Amino acid sequence: MSRLVIVSNRVAPVSQKRSGAEGGLAVAVFAALKERGGVWFGWSGKVVSGEPGDCELFESGNVTYATVALTQQDYEEYYSGFANRTLWPLFHFRLDLTDFSRRNLVAYQRVNVFFSQQLLGLLHKDDLIWVHDYHLIPMADLLREAGCRQRMGFFLHIPWPSMEVLLALPNHREIVRALSAYDLVGFQTERDVRRFLDYIIMEVGGRVGRNGTVHAFDRSFRVAALPVGIDADNVSDFAQEAKSSRQTARLKRSLVGRDLMIGVDRLDYSKGLVSRLEAYELLLAKYPAHRGHVTLLQIAPPSRSDVPEYLEIRRELESAAGRINGAYAEFDWSPIRYLNKGFSRQALAGFLRLARVGVVTPLRDGMNLVAKEFVAAQDPEDPGVLVLSRFAGAAQQLEDALIVNPYDVESVAEAMQTALTMDLEERRERWQRMMEGLERDNVHAWRERFMEALTAPMRKR
Repeated sequence: MSRLVIVSNRVAPVSQKRSGAEGGLAVAVFAALKERGGVWFGWSGKVVSGEPGDCELFESGNVTYATVALTQQDYEEYYSGFANRTLWPLFHFRLDLTDFSRRNLVAYQRVNVFFSQQLLGLLHKDDLIWVHDYHLIPMADLLREAGCRQRMGFFLHIPWPSMEVLLALPNHREIVRALSAYDLVGFQTERDVRRFLDYIIMEVGGRVGRNGTVHAFDRSFRVAALPVGIDADNVSDFAQEAKSSRQTARLKRSLVGRDLMIGVDRLDYSKGLVSRLEAYELLLAKYPAHRGHVTLLQIAPPSRSDVPEYLEIRRELESAAGRINGAYAEFDWSPIRYLNKGFSRQALAGFLRLARVGVVTPLRDGMNLVAKEFVAAQDPEDPGVLVLSRFAGAAQQLEDALIVNPYDVESVAEAMQTALTMDLEERRERWQRMMEGLERDNVHAWRERFMEALTAPMRKR
């Protein structure tokens, strides 16, 4: 069996024992590495003042972790710059927030060259290489130029933009051409695939076969929708165990019998957090019976705090939460609890299980695993209701959620009202159908489907 080489921007070592701290994707990737043996390569998270040096290696069983550091300049220009101020907003359809500079593009290319050079010496000729996400799109092209002929797959965890949006990126053709160096390019949804193929056909003049084979840039490669799942049983177990945990018990006591609505999102402008609070404000205004009886817990741990746009969304969110609490709070009740910090996966599973309503309303999202985790964390006898944006990839699978347009604040408020008043029988029926899908299309099935597609023979027609 061929070794597996995982390449990602950050390397996340996983404990052999379940702790609840690791992300679901990290656990799934580690399971694949343990099964085949292999290498997990990427940035260590360290930023150094001098030269980054060569790879640092350490082993855990049959898995080798290989990490490199970044210089301060590379961190600012590659990571904070091109990756997160150019590609991230543009791929989330936010041209108004997209900042392009040649200097940052050069850094993006420079770091990908550095990564590919460091990886080369670790590769075996029969390895399977699986590259993850927008930070490292050029990796396969660079490795091919160095003579690598191994099977290489790429998975994009965020949305793929429409052709009109992508064309605003000055190096759009180079980005797509770099993807053509992979044997398989995986996307979260069929919509992402269609948008990618629109570009291939209309901008490049490429051809697309019925089996998903693309012919463009004098290369042939496959594209496929391979939506990421979660370990639903694992999340359910965490939530069951967390019922009696100290943190869950404290939260339950503090509610004093009130209904809990919950949002768990990284602090990011793509998550629609301000609009979500405005919808909740409208709910309280239009349905005053909920005042004093419903609490919205919004958990939004900070991220990329050195990027100006993230500082701005934090200010906007804090302002909105303060305004709503100022308008509606009583001496013994605050409508919003806004927590600007993170919690372990196990603690979050306990919080999700307590919630009567999960509110997941991103303006655009590749998948949004929190939506799936909310469903998996519920008590089967008395499940909560999920309010879910149609622009989250998860909406394609969780059709029994209350699907909303996050730009329509009034409709989101009405969905919140529907969720809070839905009878038990309907809640159970909706939850059961969603849970069956999550258990069938879990994170391990996603990993296996990707590996099967990567190793399948390439058809030319």
